Amino acid sequence: MTELAQAFETINVHRRGGAAVIELNRPEAMNAWNYQFGVDLLAAVEQLASDDDVRAVCITGAGRGFSSGADLKDMADRETTPEGHPDVYATLTQRYHPIITGLRTMEKPVVAAVNGPAVGIGLSLALAADLVVAKESAYFLLAFVNIGLAPDGGSSLFVPERVGFARAAEMAMLGERISAARALEWGLINRVCPDEAFAGEVDALVDQLAAGPTRSYAGTKRQLNRWLFERMDDQLEFEARIQQEMASSGDFTEGVMAFLQKRPAEFKGA
Repeated sequence: MTELAQAFETINVHRRGGAAVIELNRPEAMNAWNYQFGVDLLAAVEQLASDDDVRAVCITGAGRGFSSGADLKDMADRETTPEGHPDVYATLTQRYHPIITGLRTMEKPVVAAVNGPAVGIGLSLALAADLVVAKESAYFLLAFVNIGLAPDGGSSLFVPERVGFARAAEMAMLGERISAARALEWGLINRVCPDEAFAGEVDALVDQLAAGPTRSYAGTKRQLNRWLFERMDDQLEFEARIQQEMASSGDFTEGVMAFLQKRPAEFKGA
């Protein structure tokens, strides 16, 4: 039986034996990331990483979405630079990067159960997991370009490692939805489940991992991280610096305004 173990303001943590489920819990905003969300998610990741009774972790979303990315409608809690631009560098390096690296270096398996759209930093979060399972109706979207930004949260590393340069460039530069079926075909994710069977199949997989050889999984993660993600910290830092440049641009301002006004953006290239 799954029980609620801890309720943060924007995150719930459920426990079922050796399995823990992090539920992203802003369903009214499609689990978009605001300040409190980042604080709560980091706390949950750090707690579960240090809890030896937890042998497998699952991340999923409440409601219809996995995560729709950054909450562009909630700008009030954004730090700003002396020039008045959003301080995305601070947000990324102080809150978001520790979440991503915490999942990648956690000495237990992590499953992303993508129950709906995984967009922007939401997609980065899913790809930080070891295994990604999606509903047939889910989709994946590197949406950064649609508001004048570049990929962040590790997606400039995770996406090409999974699908190769050509498809990563297509996802990042065209900003188009990738269906669950196509994501599976490309190797972006591991499994696709019929919507009605999704919950049961995810539970079975997480329980299997929770009952498995935890130290073996941890050793496997260390091997894969060394081979594929040895420069992860450097790439995350580079992403944050590039993203700060983008956040100071006129195209980003226009992209956010167009999103909020529900109209096509008119980018000027500056």
